[in-house]
Amino acid sequence: MRRTPAIGRVPVRDVRPAVECGRRPAKAVAGETFQVTATVFREGHDVVGANVVLRDPAGRRGPWTPMRELSPGSDLWGADVTPDVTGRWSFRVEAWSHPLATWRHTASVKVPAGIDTGLVLEEGAELYERAAAGVPKGPERQLVLDAARALGDDTLTVHHRLKGALSPEVEAVLARYPLRELVTASDAMPLLVERERALFGSWYEFFPRSEGTAEEPHGTFRTAAKRLRAIAEMGFDVVYLPPIHPIGTTFRKGPNNSLTAGPGDVGVPWAIGSPEGGHDSVHPALGTLEDFDHFVGEAARLGLEVALDFALQCSPDHPWVHKYPEWFHHRPDGTIAYAENPPKKYQDIYPIAFDADMDGLVAETVRVLRHWMDHGVRIFRVDNPHTKPVVFWERVIGEVNRRDPDVIFLAEAFTRPAMMRALAEVGFQQSYTYFTWRNDKRELTEYLTELSGEAAAWMRPNFFVNTPDILHAYLQHGGRPAFEVRAVLAATLSPTWGIYSGYELCENTPLREGSEEYLDSEKYQLKHRDWEAAAREGRTLAPLITRLNTVRREHPALQRLRNLRFHRTDNEQVLAYSKSTGPDTVIVVVNLDPHHTQEATVSLDMPQLGLEWDDTLSAHDELTGETYHWGRTNYVRLTPGRTPAHVLHVGRSTPQIGGPSAP
Repeated sequence: MRRTPAIGRVPVRDVRPAVECGRRPAKAVAGETFQVTATVFREGHDVVGANVVLRDPAGRRGPWTPMRELSPGSDLWGADVTPDVTGRWSFRVEAWSHPLATWRHTASVKVPAGIDTGLVLEEGAELYERAAAGVPKGPERQLVLDAARALGDDTLTVHHRLKGALSPEVEAVLARYPLRELVTASDAMPLLVERERALFGSWYEFFPRSEGTAEEPHGTFRTAAKRLRAIAEMGFDVVYLPPIHPIGTTFRKGPNNSLTAGPGDVGVPWAIGSPEGGHDSVHPALGTLEDFDHFVGEAARLGLEVALDFALQCSPDHPWVHKYPEWFHHRPDGTIAYAENPPKKYQDIYPIAFDADMDGLVAETVRVLRHWMDHGVRIFRVDNPHTKPVVFWERVIGEVNRRDPDVIFLAEAFTRPAMMRALAEVGFQQSYTYFTWRNDKRELTEYLTELSGEAAAWMRPNFFVNTPDILHAYLQHGGRPAFEVRAVLAATLSPTWGIYSGYELCENTPLREGSEEYLDSEKYQLKHRDWEAAAREGRTLAPLITRLNTVRREHPALQRLRNLRFHRTDNEQVLAYSKSTGPDTVIVVVNLDPHHTQEATVSLDMPQLGLEWDDTLSAHDELTGETYHWGRTNYVRLTPGRTPAHVLHVGRSTPQIGGPSAP
């Protein structure tokens, strides 16, 4: 039996993006541009060419995109491609021998030296005639044929014989319709193209139960709906609700995670389930399912999508505990062990045991998810997915997305890199990240270079600046300037970012020194916030947050991840980076020190901005409204509480004598 060669006639190696060597699809969203690369070479000195071919979800072959060698002599070729609709695509890299380019090189050496001039020109005539056959009939084909005839006409001077063949017009035609020989295609690589919200969006998390009134402190879906307009006016796209289900009473937690709950204590929303119902029910104190529908409808009217927490765990009172005992691990004495994440203990929560009835758990999970999908929910924030089998999520998300590809799953997985990667690869459209714990220049640069590089093919970050569980020391000790800095970083580094309610009020009191838990955490009790008083007294970051979300919507560059580039500064407290998409370029310079004014020289990598090294640019600050004239090196001075950062929209400019040259 003849074996298929492992390498084609023109080797095509290491095609990227590739997830698990092409066994799983790389990810993009409709309209997102990303780079396809491959190593392409051949024996000897003949020139090679390469191109990318996309196939859309219907299997139609799209126009091929020419590739270029990214660095001379590297054999690494690349091209930018842009899938335009959602669905399951594929792409291939085609490599080929490029006889016309080889001939041009040969002619450039031999003809000036008078070596085999006639023979070289005859060979060229033959090649151009063959190339013309691949050009559609019309003026362009005639242009190539004329060049071929001139090459073969020995009554003309050498200069006139070469003139047409080497003209820019002919080269442009043959760049679109090259003469390709020994065409070798790579294997088809899968590509999953999802909707825009999978990559770009601004999230706001709040507890409906805290949106009560003086007469009725416990909020409902109806009272919480009144908060939606303020959230929408800050420019958010997604409103995320912690679990809205009945809460158990067995081992219910009291304020600040105390083990004793009083009769008025509301419990932890993640302790799901009571005699009133489980994951497919709403807490009676929040209202009815019809009230939830009203909340979702009001959100949609204001341009907000509702994301619902999905926490696959149970209180001891959940109906599943008695209906499906095999779903829980029973100890020798017959009891069920509560959940733990040492040193944290969750006495009010039973974890699920998956291996006794995986099929049953998958079926019930999909049923619950579809129940909420039927009530308008198309985004789920999944609690602690890393404590469940990866194969379980692959099955659940795969089954949901096969019928409803617009449904988005966010993995709340603050865990090991291998697990975070695996969850993203098997289907999660977004993931929480280590952003909370990346605060200095080196950490941010290294981590964001990783996220915006190869990892962007499988994992999309969601940069939450805080959560009900996480109040970082940077915010505890940095005051309002620290909150401003982290908001600017999250909103401009990542296409998707989010805040947990209270961030705009700079709530930063920890349970105790060294803890990342909030004092009087909203997880355990109702929390009343006087939004109107905070606005009157200027104690809210809402204006900054609104401006950041407005800038994000106005600038396509900030809606992408793979376009992030860092620029040099001579101060370790000052971080500079840029994003460019088409004609839109934004430069961000941030003072990472929330306590002190910092000065720095920012050295821009001008080619990364699409500029020459000696060009000047107009830099309009989207936060202050000022405009500066910048060049390759620029002085900045950033003061916490006054000008913590510059978010600069870039345009070309001619320096004005006497005009401002630096912030």
